[in-house]
Amino acid sequence: MKAIAYQTAGDISRQDALVDIELPRPEPSGRDLLVQVQAVSVNPVDTKVRRGVSAEPGQWKVLGWDAVGTVVATGPDASLFKAGDLVAYAGSLTRPGTNSEFHLVDERIVGRKPASLSVAEAAALPLTAITAWEALFHRLEVERQVPGASRAILIIGGAGGVGSIAVQLARRLTDLTVIATASRPETQAWVKEMGAHHVVDHRQPLAAQVAALDIGAPSFVFSTTETGQHLAEIAELIAPQGRFALIDDPETLDVTRFKRKSVSVHWELMFTRPIFQTVDMDKQGKLLNEVARLVDDGTLRTTLAENMGRINAANLKRAHALIESGKSRGKIVLEGFGV
Repeated sequence: MKAIAYQTAGDISRQDALVDIELPRPEPSGRDLLVQVQAVSVNPVDTKVRRGVSAEPGQWKVLGWDAVGTVVATGPDASLFKAGDLVAYAGSLTRPGTNSEFHLVDERIVGRKPASLSVAEAAALPLTAITAWEALFHRLEVERQVPGASRAILIIGGAGGVGSIAVQLARRLTDLTVIATASRPETQAWVKEMGAHHVVDHRQPLAAQVAALDIGAPSFVFSTTETGQHLAEIAELIAPQGRFALIDDPETLDVTRFKRKSVSVHWELMFTRPIFQTVDMDKQGKLLNEVARLVDDGTLRTTLAENMGRINAANLKRAHALIESGKSRGKIVLEGFGV
């Protein structure tokens, strides 16, 4: 089968940063589905792994943690899907990625493809939808009130892949006032299109901008990028007893600044459930099915911003470079294998 992979971690400018290869087609076991991949999207985790993690000696490392495709075979213990089903999922960091023609995934973390979307539009959603949903409803518990605080959330990095769906979820499924950050005219317009009530500039001090909205101190802050740069501002602007979640990897995270306000800090990694095979890992499949329902009834929309063409090394290199530039918005998708 065709696949895109690498052997040595490094910069995307390297000739061998990503290459087109052939690998054996895998066989499903246990609760696995074998999926023929039709579309994938690219996430910051792809670039982080490519820069920092080499393949085992003599092996290839396949990236990719978003896919839409057709089930072609199932393991003996699988019962939720059958051959011919169209599915969408993100997968697990501990298994080969989705940048291959055929891919194995545990059925418990798989959902149905939204019927109203193309395969490219659907591929934009799984990883970011799981991340945003878990952060908002499982970690921050935004439906649980913070006593006396404004029913508001600040989403830092509102135009990114996670931010784009988090804005939608917060706006469409809760009573929260949604404040999102964006710094350029095109990204500010994007987050408003996603549903943000207010937009502030993350290149400027955040606390003063949020205070100027005159809606009170937000109950919640969800930071998707550059958390280290904004930590002091977050501690200043968040309400006492508020809840703060992050998904990125700051070099240091001094949580003592939150002690005076008794702010709770929550890290969200959507791979936790599949990595540790938690007893509730099937929540991700159920979550993806609910996202598909919300898309099909018009509540949510795809966050696809750019389709870069076929799934091959050259196009994946372009996608990685754009994400690393910090200038992307929404999601980048590739569709179909070949040149």
